[in-house]
Amino acid sequence: MERRRWWIAPSILGIALILALAWGYNEYRTKNELGVALENNYQRLFFDVKKHIENVQVNLSKAMLSNSRDQNVLLLSQIMNEAYFAQDKLSQMPITHAETAATEKFLNQAADYSYHLIQTHLAGKPITNEQMAALANLQQNSSAFNEELAKLQSELADKDFLFSSLNARQNKKIREGNQKIFQTTLVNIEKNMAETPELIYDGPFSDQMLNRKPQGLDNRNVPQEEAQRIARDFFGVNRVKDIDAFEEGKHASEVRIPSYTFNLYPKNASRELPVYMGVSKRGGHVIWMTNPRPINANKISIEEAQRRALRYLEEKGFEDMEPNYYLKYDGGVLFNFVNTEDDVTIYPDLVKVKVALDNGEIVGFDASAYYMNHHDRDIDEPELTLEQARERIKTDFEINSSRLAIIPKGKNEILCYEFKGKYRGADYIVYINASTGHEEEILQLIHNENGTLTF
Repeated sequence: MERRRWWIAPSILGIALILALAWGYNEYRTKNELGVALENNYQRLFFDVKKHIENVQVNLSKAMLSNSRDQNVLLLSQIMNEAYFAQDKLSQMPITHAETAATEKFLNQAADYSYHLIQTHLAGKPITNEQMAALANLQQNSSAFNEELAKLQSELADKDFLFSSLNARQNKKIREGNQKIFQTTLVNIEKNMAETPELIYDGPFSDQMLNRKPQGLDNRNVPQEEAQRIARDFFGVNRVKDIDAFEEGKHASEVRIPSYTFNLYPKNASRELPVYMGVSKRGGHVIWMTNPRPINANKISIEEAQRRALRYLEEKGFEDMEPNYYLKYDGGVLFNFVNTEDDVTIYPDLVKVKVALDNGEIVGFDASAYYMNHHDRDIDEPELTLEQARERIKTDFEINSSRLAIIPKGKNEILCYEFKGKYRGADYIVYINASTGHEEEILQLIHNENGTLTF
């Protein structure tokens, strides 16, 4: 009997050892699969950025050559969209906002200046020599950007570079070497972008607007330790396993809202897959957050995603926000929410929230526009009635809805009546100044399977 027990004990130990080895191998394989998925995601983002910038350059060249107003409006619309997409993909890369501040400024201005010229065309005004020179400058900068990206792509391929290594805990020399390769090219790109001459025009990303101070922050300076606590609380203390600070780049002073930036490592997630977050140095507000995890097959509806985004904003203290438009891409949907006060829609107070459509998780948050513009407003009573403003619109414009709204106009904000409706089968929004009756803005809504865009 004793002999039998002696035989059973090693057998159990052997089975336990086999199970442990199997579990260890499975963990190793899972980690490798996560690493491959993450690296593939970063590679795709890099190539997407490169492709979007190439499209910006090509369309800028075409716009400079075109003599057709309709063709120019189409090309400038494409430039605007490609620049926005490039900026969004760039923000998901494992690099800090400080390292790409000048590049983000360039992309914003390329989009915003294109929109400004679209309005110029629609107003029937010819493009001036100064505006053409500004387009040429943007084209030259996009060309320089593309050249640097091509060099970076070639160098990274030669050195078997892994984007995920910028965040992975691996051999220090390998990590520092990879950072040096990548950041040397980033510095070159940033240097070229920073040398862009000022663009003077009425737009939210014109230099005179970028250089103004945020209105939604108090003057209290927040130390990094407190900002780190704020970042943990915002993401969820129980969800964070670890957190560390980014090294700030050389162009931190050019960031519109100077912030501390952090890597947050969620529990039950790979170390190679951090969440990035920026907390303002003044006031200690979370300005942006992005979670670049791969998104699986869609399982929830747009309506459910919008409900989750709105609930998320309420939990973060953003009250009286209403959904505006959305754009579906890369397995998620990006919603625009704007502030409302006394039944007036306030478009400058904008917050963006991106929701993953596989499980409804919030994977993106951007309140930079909100904190740049939000302040206590003394909203005047409109001098015109709704009926008087309606008389300023073409009689064959079929109005579906109307309301008061504050819209940005250069450095100013204007109280308008907003009229949504149809004209010759297309959807438009017309803004009539509530004091003067002047037609301030006309936007066309373009609907497709991925959302709604305004031009």
